[in-house]
Amino acid sequence: MKKRLLLLLLFMVFGFNGVHARETPKQQTLFLNVKIFDGKSDQLISGQDVLVEGNHIVKIAPEIKTNRMARIIDGQGKTLMPGLIDAHTHLTAVKSFDEAIYKYEPAYIAALATEAARRMLMRGFTTVRDAGGPVMGVKRAIDEGVIPGPRIFPSNAFVSQTGGHGDFDLTMTYLSPHFAGQLDKAYLFGWTMTADGVPEVRKAVREVLRSGASQVKIMASGSITGAHDPLDVVEYTPEEMRAIVEEAEKWGTYAMAHAYSDAAVRTAVEAGVKTIEHGLMASPETLKLMKEKGAWLSTQCLNYSKNAEDFGVEMPASVAAKFNEAKQSAERIFKLAKQYDIKMAWGTDGLGSLEVLDTQSQEFTCRKKYFSDAEILKQATSLNGELLTLSGKRSPYPDGSLGVVEEGAYADLLIVDGNPLRDIGLLTQSEKTLRFIMKDGKIYKNTLIPKNH
Repeated sequence: MKKRLLLLLLFMVFGFNGVHARETPKQQTLFLNVKIFDGKSDQLISGQDVLVEGNHIVKIAPEIKTNRMARIIDGQGKTLMPGLIDAHTHLTAVKSFDEAIYKYEPAYIAALATEAARRMLMRGFTTVRDAGGPVMGVKRAIDEGVIPGPRIFPSNAFVSQTGGHGDFDLTMTYLSPHFAGQLDKAYLFGWTMTADGVPEVRKAVREVLRSGASQVKIMASGSITGAHDPLDVVEYTPEEMRAIVEEAEKWGTYAMAHAYSDAAVRTAVEAGVKTIEHGLMASPETLKLMKEKGAWLSTQCLNYSKNAEDFGVEMPASVAAKFNEAKQSAERIFKLAKQYDIKMAWGTDGLGSLEVLDTQSQEFTCRKKYFSDAEILKQATSLNGELLTLSGKRSPYPDGSLGVVEEGAYADLLIVDGNPLRDIGLLTQSEKTLRFIMKDGKIYKNTLIPKNH
């Protein structure tokens, strides 16, 4: 009787997990008969099975023993590889920035972004770094399992100077900071923070990080599509840039910078920015500095392999002129980056419509002009996974590695019909060649036909 009373008391105080309770076994998934691309090697690995438990890879070895409830996936000799990572996309830029901000309802943009996220996952992209925009609601719904989509490393609102690439105020009414209207310009619907001077930029970075950003996206130069800024403009002073970097570092993370001109790239790298987005006009001397500082180049090939008329919308003459200027530098920057062995990210900067975002996988074959298939595949897996570790303490997914097939990594896995190390074009035909998609231990696609059936 006393023992029963004692047990009852313990249950009331500690709950059932505290006394004689057994944890529910995690779902096991065992991959057999696969050739493994681990994200880092130049050759496929044979003779190894892969065991997933819950949402992590727990063992890679031959003849792994499992529990009786394990799911068995027969890879039928196909390639098991890490989920793909896009280091520069904009999930909520499913319309032009002006339309997304001013024309359409936020719920409509969120609905389109939800579909964009689903399509990305079904193309094999299990993780993306969102390079700016109000994406937190979509991210939360994905993380909670409400909707399918990739893991998202969010930048949230851009940080921009007045008149910079992130200044989307189309009214051209510059109110005194003593008037309430200035607040609307300072924080524009979750898309951007305009801030000038060291105290303001520090506050802006703190606001962005408070919103849940895993890194800070800043505008360091003019842009192709910007409302106010010519391409050659250097945005933010060295003092402002260093203040931004310092605030990010206090939070255990980093700053990524939109920068085209050589002067803008150099200013950002000297200030401690870790990733340069675009960087098309960087000089050899600036690229050497990037190498010395360990900074990453996150640029895009597909966008600049096109002509202005290929985008399906008529560019204003001023925009087309800036695009053509940037396009002329694109081939040069890829060749120089390879020559100086700069850390190269894989990203697309897709924005403007679902149809543009759907061209994402074409970036693989576009890069064949500059890199081998194996180099491109590693950029989109292990190298991008390494880049994402720069978020440090602000990483939303701190419990495993990304972009690799190794013990302890997250169970983000694809099975490809063929060898993408030898034919990267396979990844542009995802509907046909991606036979299996798993993210976080959950299966989203499986068209492998069981043997003997």
